[in-house]
Amino acid sequence: MVKNIFILSIVIFLISCTNSNNEEANSTKQNTWHLSDGVEFPANRPLSRAEDGVFLNDGTLIVADQRYGLAKIEVDGTVEPFGKFNELGYSHNPPAVESGPNGVHLTPDKEFIITADVFSGYIYKTSVESGDTEIVYKHEFGVNTAIEDSTGAIWFTQSTKNKNEERLFGALSQPLGDGAVYRIPNSKNFNDSTSPQLVVEGFNFANGFYIDELNRKFYLSETLGNQVLVFDLDLSNGSLSNQKVLSSIPSPDNMQMNHDGLLWVASPLSNQIYSINLSDGTSTVVFDAQTDLGKEILQVGLNRVKNGDGIADLIGPDVTGDMPGLLTGMIIGEKQGPFYVANLGQALIKVNR
Repeated sequence: MVKNIFILSIVIFLISCTNSNNEEANSTKQNTWHLSDGVEFPANRPLSRAEDGVFLNDGTLIVADQRYGLAKIEVDGTVEPFGKFNELGYSHNPPAVESGPNGVHLTPDKEFIITADVFSGYIYKTSVESGDTEIVYKHEFGVNTAIEDSTGAIWFTQSTKNKNEERLFGALSQPLGDGAVYRIPNSKNFNDSTSPQLVVEGFNFANGFYIDELNRKFYLSETLGNQVLVFDLDLSNGSLSNQKVLSSIPSPDNMQMNHDGLLWVASPLSNQIYSINLSDGTSTVVFDAQTDLGKEILQVGLNRVKNGDGIADLIGPDVTGDMPGLLTGMIIGEKQGPFYVANLGQALIKVNR
């Protein structure tokens, strides 16, 4: 009797281990979602150049909006201005005034939102609670993305030495090598008499980035290099070193860490989002909106970059297909919740996992 119970216990243990392994395998299984798996959100395309955004704790979204600076999207899809940018004199009235709210990121404590303007060079800091916004810094050239770290320092990318949209896209027409990463040591003590620290430079269109403080790594998209770079990060002195290529993917743009520890990176020219394994740099497509014609255009673009040329004239409806606009990033919320595909159009794509 005791022997039978012992054997039965072993069988149950083995079955339990098998189920556990299967569950673990299923939890790490790589999924690929397609445009057909998502829906436009909000309906009727009420946004304007929704390039990037963040989730708030109550489930609402804050996204870049060229009309207002930032826009708040309620869970039901209602849209309203956010951040009181008008009180700072914000406007977009080309060609006299060009504004392009671009990278949008929460501070580590999630109490503020940092917004970079890729045309004007302004870096804004907005209180989530009050909606009040202040100007942290006005860069000489456009600022693509700005992120505050846990020390209060703000890092930002200069894609190129542009002061308007035309010059920005000129850097996508021909590699110029004037992309850079800067750092403002502490935004609370920063003033007009000081200058940001130039950390690294010489990139062909420096774009989105991610600060991994836990593992002391800094990841950067070099769009016209077709590569995601990785650096060793020293927060104590604000330095980056040991530059390496983590992964080669087409036209990398905004990036965000997913819950599984894989780095998601948007690829505008391929109209896809890639997932990158940080240990070996292997990549997989996790969101795919690529069209048949877009696939052919992508190959043209890859060949051009190899030959030292640009891709600006390739970007258009044949690449974006049925997307609301050019795919630029993603907004990742709760682990089991939806994620949103950001773009230069008038609506996000909401994808339920």
